[in-house]
Amino acid sequence: MIPKKELQDITKKIFLKYGVTEEAAEAIADVLVHANLRGVDSHGVLRVEHYIKRIQSGGINPAAQPRVTETSASTSVLDGDNGFGHYISKSAMDIAIKQAEGAGAGAVAVKNSSHCGALSYFVEQAAQNNLIGIAMTHTDKIVVPFGGSEPFFGTNPIAFGFPANKEEPVILDFATSTVALGKILNAKEKKESIPHGWGVDENGEATHDPNKVVALSPFGGPKGYGLAMVVEIFSAMLTGAAFGPHVSKMYGEYDKNRELGHFFMAIDPAKFVSIDTFTSRLDQMIQELRETTPGPNIDKVYIPGELEMLNAKKRGKEGIPLPDSVLAFLKQEIVK
Repeated sequence: MIPKKELQDITKKIFLKYGVTEEAAEAIADVLVHANLRGVDSHGVLRVEHYIKRIQSGGINPAAQPRVTETSASTSVLDGDNGFGHYISKSAMDIAIKQAEGAGAGAVAVKNSSHCGALSYFVEQAAQNNLIGIAMTHTDKIVVPFGGSEPFFGTNPIAFGFPANKEEPVILDFATSTVALGKILNAKEKKESIPHGWGVDENGEATHDPNKVVALSPFGGPKGYGLAMVVEIFSAMLTGAAFGPHVSKMYGEYDKNRELGHFFMAIDPAKFVSIDTFTSRLDQMIQELRETTPGPNIDKVYIPGELEMLNAKKRGKEGIPLPDSVLAFLKQEIVK
């Protein structure tokens, strides 16, 4: 176990060594450790090695200077200068929050960015300011369109954050694929079969064999496919970024900037009802949901994002578990 603050400090120091600015390094460390706290370790400090490889290969600009262009009182475009998506996205949501506090809503389209980590971080930014947050991004192709046999979209996640009163904010962050690729790889390593609908083979047929999976399936069939396209439109069409199969690979082409697009929005609920009314009624909804009778073999009904929140509280007190190999890599980078 490693304490949250210690892990943040180590991670920040590593990125500073590679020429990342102080402000950006702090944001990157904060976003990565946020994911580890919530138990979403696939988006945590495990990724540091990958990011270093991209810096060294020229695929990320460590000294990027994002530039914002305000296009109205409530809209902006942020050019990330091919820097770290974590810092760029945090900056974008900060802008959206400021606009929402003035105009009631703020929307920021981001271009020339890179992988930004867990979207839950950015919608939580808004919720902590008594605002509703929305975030979405795209990535390289790995998911087949409904009825298709070859990948077109990425896992294309979308996230929402809502402020509550006495309850914790409601944070919902999910990919538009049925599962993450990591679950397929994990089943392959353990020589286990996978449930129907997780992935398809080279003929576009659903398979139980993780070794035959060449692409993931959209969740909910045509619904997940449609939502993936919506995310792509916001992330690519509004920003001028490449879309679908034209997006550069995350793992590969390390010398090329990924030039990803993101979209962030903040909405002030106080422009519709009083903030106390909104947050107290959300508290009531949360409490009534928890009182819902659970189904067979289910202990209780959880609120969307509640398990991750409980993880964050537990790991915040007890420390964050990391694989020995990941912790050894981080410590090795510090003493280099």
